[in-house]
Amino acid sequence: MNDLKIATDTQASATTHMPPRMRANLVALYTITRREVRRVLRIWTQTLVPPAITMTLYFVIFGKIIGSRVGPMHGFSYMQYIVPGLVMMSIINNCYANITSSFFGTKFGRYVEEMLASPMPSWVVLSGYVAGAVLRGLLIGVIVLGIALFFTSLHVAHPLIAVTTGLLGAVIFSLAGFINAMFAKRFDDIAIVPTFVLAPLTYLGGVFYSVNLLGSPWREASLANPILYMVNAFRFGILGVSDVPVWIAYVVMLAFVFALGAFALWLLNRGVGLRS
Repeated sequence: MNDLKIATDTQASATTHMPPRMRANLVALYTITRREVRRVLRIWTQTLVPPAITMTLYFVIFGKIIGSRVGPMHGFSYMQYIVPGLVMMSIINNCYANITSSFFGTKFGRYVEEMLASPMPSWVVLSGYVAGAVLRGLLIGVIVLGIALFFTSLHVAHPLIAVTTGLLGAVIFSLAGFINAMFAKRFDDIAIVPTFVLAPLTYLGGVFYSVNLLGSPWREASLANPILYMVNAFRFGILGVSDVPVWIAYVVMLAFVFALGAFALWLLNRGVGLRS
C-alpha cells in the first residue's frame, strides 16, 4: 500500500489529463516495475555480482587461454568474437532467472491473489514483471560489456541494431520465464528449463563459434535454434559480422515476442497455475 501511495503521488501531475482507467493502469504498472527493480537492487550481491564474476571467468578462460590457440575468426580476435555472444548469454540467463524466481515467489507467497482480485488488467501484471526482468538483464549486459573492455577493444558497428537486439532478446526470455513460472508448482520446476533446455540452446547458439564451421547436417540443425539468431544479430550490431541475415533474425525475434506474449496473456487470463 505504501508503494502504491508513493507511485500515485509521483505520477499525479503527469497523468492529470488522462482517463481514470488509464491513469490507474499506469500507476499499477509503475508500482510493479518499481518493486521489481528495487528487489534487484536490494539484493545486488545476488543479482548483479555473480553474473559479473562468471563472465569474467569466461573471458579469462575462453578469451585469453583458449582464444590464443584458436586464432582470429571472421577477421576479429577470438576474444572480440565471443564478447557479443557472452553479453547476450548474460542478458538471456538473467532475464529468465529474474522473472521465474520473482513471479513464482509471488505465487508461493500467495499475494498473487491480491493482483487477481484487483481491477488490474492482465497486460499490466505481465508488463510490470517483464519490465523488471528486462531492466535487470540489460543492466547485466552493460556490466559484462564494460568488463569485456578490460580484455579487448571494441568498436560498435551498428548501435541501433545492438540495442534493439538486446532489448528483444531480453523481452523474449522474460516472457518465456514468466510462462515457466506460471506452470511451476514447486521451486524445482523453475530450474528444469534453464538446466535442460536453456543452457544447451545457449551453448549451441553460436556464442563461442561460427556455425559456418559446422558441417551438414549440424549447421542446418543449428538454424532451428532461436538463440542463434539473437546472438548473431547482436554480434552484427557490435562487430558488423553475422552467420545469418539480420532481417531474418529480426523476423524470428519479433515472432517469438508476439507468440510468447499472447500465450502468457492467455495463461494469465485463464489463471493457469494461479487459482487453486
